[in-house]
Amino acid sequence: MCLFASTTLSLLSVSLFSLLKPGQLDEADPSYSKPQPHWFHTLQVRRLTVQRGRSNSDPMGGKSFDQDFQWKTGLQFGTANSYLNLEKIGEGTYATVYKGISRINGHLVALKVIRMKTEEGVPFTAIREASLLKGLKHANIVLLHDIIHTKEALTFVFEYVQTDLAEYMKQHPGGLHSYNVRIFMFQLLRGLSYIHGRRILHRDLKPQNLLISYLGELKLADFGLARSKSIPCQTYSSEVVTLWYRPPDVLLGSTDYSTALDIWGAGCIFIEMLQGTPAFPGVADVFEQLQKIWAVVGVPTEETWPGVNELPNFRPEWFQPCEPQQFRNVWKRLSQLPYKTEDLAQQILMTIPRDRISAQDALQHPYFNTLPPPIMQLRDSECMCECVCVCVSLHLNKTHNISIYLCNKNVCFVTAITVT
Repeated sequence: MCLFASTTLSLLSVSLFSLLKPGQLDEADPSYSKPQPHWFHTLQVRRLTVQRGRSNSDPMGGKSFDQDFQWKTGLQFGTANSYLNLEKIGEGTYATVYKGISRINGHLVALKVIRMKTEEGVPFTAIREASLLKGLKHANIVLLHDIIHTKEALTFVFEYVQTDLAEYMKQHPGGLHSYNVRIFMFQLLRGLSYIHGRRILHRDLKPQNLLISYLGELKLADFGLARSKSIPCQTYSSEVVTLWYRPPDVLLGSTDYSTALDIWGAGCIFIEMLQGTPAFPGVADVFEQLQKIWAVVGVPTEETWPGVNELPNFRPEWFQPCEPQQFRNVWKRLSQLPYKTEDLAQQILMTIPRDRISAQDALQHPYFNTLPPPIMQLRDSECMCECVCVCVSLHLNKTHNISIYLCNKNVCFVTAITVT
């Protein structure tokens, strides 16, 4: 894809520039009228004056690791010496994540090393994550390759994915290109539809747990808080999901929740991708978070939400009176896009859990009608990037860029020249 894009766009750049002039923009999306951040890094087309950096096709980045790294035959999965750490890429309370390489096949991997505590043994969240991921095989779910168990640590070996959505949005401030939001949102809902169909709740959706590859693949990751509803359990904990992405019913203390929990989080991420800022950025506690939500959807009553008075944390007198607002008046980017964008956001961010659209139904929403029809027939193991349009940003000169879409390795259409 990238090689084809580079070759094709290099040949087309002169003729396209002569055909299109600044101002010939796609009026359907006013965001085209202002400079757009570049899309996936490997799809940027520029003249390179320096040597290329590390890439997946060259895991060692042109460097020699002969002393530290040697290909070996006969290495087995499940053993620590089958993988080599390259660099640390993240650290949490219970685990450290390293970028690594497999001595077995040379593939890049992510090594999640979970520290063992003598008194406690293997953390229960790790056992839960491993048991769930071993049964999940989907293009939009991070793939668990191997598990290594030693006295000191439990290591999960995942496929290596270059970045996450949080980092990607930091690199592209002010909101993502509307086309890219659509691609990411479709993949997020596709992954949710898959796990929800298997009665699994993720319970910790946030941009940091959505991995993004250089080709635009989105993958759900970090299933440490996930639960299978097929396991008998009368109630769940309300202390799930990072505060900004936690739905109002759970914030109010409900422990009887289902797939609508994840759908709310997906809606918050949808708005954040469009706006470039969190949808409900609470700071202090649960009640401030609820007030942020009520400022948009209004404070519920027993008439608008039957049963709300029975939730443990609902005290109407604790909240400032608020009336429901139109989403486009709160999140201005929605007013610049077709109505079906706001309509999908409204169906996802419904206050009452049972009223929220399901992931499967959301995939059929008109918002996604502009994507190529074949994506609806993809098998679970197939990535939508194999048939969907990809936006390539071509740098023409110091003042002009051009956005070109590729569909299945063919030039699909040119949107606009933008002034930078």
